[in-house]
Amino acid sequence: MREFLRAYPAEAKLLVVLALLCALLSLAAPQFLTLVNLTSLLNNNAVNLIWAVGLLVVLIAGGIDISFAVGASVVQYLAVMALMGMGGGGWAVGIALAMALGIGLGLINAALIHGFRIISIVVTISTFNAFFGLLMFFTSGKSIYSLPDWLSRPIYLWELQTEIGWADIRLPVVVMGICLFATWFLIRRTTTGRQLYAFGDNPEGARRAGINIWLMQAIAFGWCGMMAGIAGLMQAHITKEVVPNALIGRELDVLAAVVLGGARLGGGRGSVLGCVLGVALVAVAQNGLNLLGVSPYAFKMVVGIIILAAISTSNIDLAAMLAPKRRDRE
Repeated sequence: MREFLRAYPAEAKLLVVLALLCALLSLAAPQFLTLVNLTSLLNNNAVNLIWAVGLLVVLIAGGIDISFAVGASVVQYLAVMALMGMGGGGWAVGIALAMALGIGLGLINAALIHGFRIISIVVTISTFNAFFGLLMFFTSGKSIYSLPDWLSRPIYLWELQTEIGWADIRLPVVVMGICLFATWFLIRRTTTGRQLYAFGDNPEGARRAGINIWLMQAIAFGWCGMMAGIAGLMQAHITKEVVPNALIGRELDVLAAVVLGGARLGGGRGSVLGCVLGVALVAVAQNGLNLLGVSPYAFKMVVGIIILAAISTSNIDLAAMLAPKRRDRE
């Protein structure tokens, strides 16, 4: 246990906060711990988790990307239009197309950052506005309600009827799981992942060590763009429609959740486990407020307090607290 606490201090503290929050909500709202509510939480936050692991790779590499939600909106619109143009396609074609479009948008960010030596947050603010402006200009803000049958048809992988309703696991949860595993494998089990950590922790040292800076930026932002594209297609599958501006405004919540999970804004630190816990904490807080009948206008305030409380405990060493105390020898 102490080894885990020392290896993942931020994640361990976040897990404690999440456990306490779940315990309180289970007492205040009995329906919170029901299978129906828990599976609903999982289904509803699959898209945010896909975004989160994409953003995690960028943060590990020392960058920041706030354009991924707009990128997802652009990808889902272009992908659906292309699929309808080719007669509908299928899941394999749709996911491949979404991934390719997403990688393309991510590489635009990487090229601007590397080519003009501009900090990533400035570039992604610019591309956020550029992508969104182009999307709204060419679509005139019109939504798409006629999707291919395979995309709009719900896919239930598991379902169970309970006393209060149906509990089920849907396709986006499985896609989310694959994205989580792929990101974990990239950053923890490959040489590229170790190079991303090294580059994010010390860019100049990484350059002197022979790490290709452009390649690191291309992989990080390309991965984030790919995850944004997959998430955009999953969002279209969930809602059975494509609304150009529906995803805008969720990027800061995802960024806060990833940072809350232990990813460092300066780069060189972060884990998939932290992403899961960060997104889970924000989702559980929102769900609990809804169950308690609290006004949705209070959600941002409560989440802000939770994030502040979690970050303010960052200097508490849980491993030291749990270690057995040594008696002073005379």
